[in-house]
Amino acid sequence: MQRLAGLGARFLLVGGISTLIEVGVFNLLYLALGWDVMWAKVAASLVALINAYFGNREWTFRDRGRHPRLTEAVLFFVVNAICTALGAGLVVVGVWLAENSLRIAAGPILVNVINLASIVVVVLVRFLLYHYIVFQGPRAVPLAHRSAGRPG
Repeated sequence: MQRLAGLGARFLLVGGISTLIEVGVFNLLYLALGWDVMWAKVAASLVALINAYFGNREWTFRDRGRHPRLTEAVLFFVVNAICTALGAGLVVVGVWLAENSLRIAAGPILVNVINLASIVVVVLVRFLLYHYIVFQGPRAVPLAHRSAGRPG
């Protein structure tokens, strides 16, 4: 349990940095450049993925088994395509629900609250998919290390 807590803490730190990147890019695209909320969310998520991949691969899940690099990258991007679609869908549905239940246009503050709520949901889904699919199992001990301790 302690090991899983440490893994979760590293994941959250990488995710926190990725979230800052995502929120910054989202607001740049949505507020400064006038992009549609859905496309701003998708683009911001994709930019943040660069940090997330390297941070999780090289630090969070560094002791986990490794698929061949191409397989791992494909799994990572498929999982994140699913998570990006989930996040964008949650933002679009959240804005629609807010506008239709409050009967007002969702302003920047409400859109950002909805965006942050979507990030919380997606973080949990993403951690589970990384842990059980993308970066699964303990790393195999290299053959040289296995035979080093045995008398020859």
